[in-house]
Amino acid sequence: MFKNVFDEINKKSNIDKNTIFDIADSIKNANLSDEKVLRKLIRDISKIANKPVSKDFEDSIINKIKKDGVPSNLNDLF
Repeated sequence: MFKNVFDEINKKSNIDKNTIFDIADSIKNANLSDEKVLRKLIRDISKIANKPVSKDFEDSIINKIKKDGVPSNLNDLF
């Protein structure tokens, strides 16, 4: 089942499963209350996904996390 999920992600975004695990590990061990850490994480994910994030959008994500905490569903950030 997971293999199919990773294959689908790879097809749609060209991101391999090792990169996904690396991101997950960095989030798991990150101090998400530190703004610098959050900004680096946003930029890293943006770079890996090849989806640029504007400064304004980055700021809005940071402000939302500061106000409400890290959502369990990342779609709640948007």
